[in-house]
Amino acid sequence: MIGLRLWRAMPMARRPAYGLVLLFTCCAMFSVTGNSNAEGLPPLKIVAFGTSLTARGGWQPALETELAACLQRPVNVESVAKSGETTLWALTQLDRVVAGQPDIVLIELYANDAALQRFVSLAQSRKNIGDILDQLRQRLPRARIIVMAMNPFSGMRGLIRPFVGSYIAAHQAEAEVRGLEFVDHQPNWQRLTPGDLAAAIPDGAHPLPDIASKIIVPELVKQIAGGNCKE
Repeated sequence: MIGLRLWRAMPMARRPAYGLVLLFTCCAMFSVTGNSNAEGLPPLKIVAFGTSLTARGGWQPALETELAACLQRPVNVESVAKSGETTLWALTQLDRVVAGQPDIVLIELYANDAALQRFVSLAQSRKNIGDILDQLRQRLPRARIIVMAMNPFSGMRGLIRPFVGSYIAAHQAEAEVRGLEFVDHQPNWQRLTPGDLAAAIPDGAHPLPDIASKIIVPELVKQIAGGNCKE
């Protein structure tokens, strides 16, 4: 209203110049507002909680990059993970997971429970993951908790995990009974030819980081962003 009154009161000769100033000012205001909405968002904080499939995974940087591009906001992925460990170890690491107050927790903790030499029974593994999920829900009530099944095992590492499918199913069931999310990456790995799969996971357990990124990251971006991707 003030601008309109000034326009009417202004001599005709000066009105075009004033109009241009007003137009540029409005454009600048909209531009600044748009940028502040995109750039002012806090980073999305993710903790990847797991075994060597996370500790040695190498897919976290790609997840940061692709999810940030999708959501148009910064994404930080930190790992709480250790090679060779089980859900018994994971129960002692919850303070570390909670400390960063993540928005999302990605969990893969079945792989070494399923190894025969670790002596973690299926019943014990199921109880442990249930306790982990309950504590995370209580201590991070606003966080999304996503339980994952990772890549298949082969060779000797497959032989020592003859019942790994049962452990995955138990962890999935414990997530779903609590209304939590579950992502199964195995079907995407199984779409590879046997030769490509062997080349992608040369030791039978740990995928090459670049291949892991190509298989795991798109599925996680889809799960996390849903239909909100802004690319």
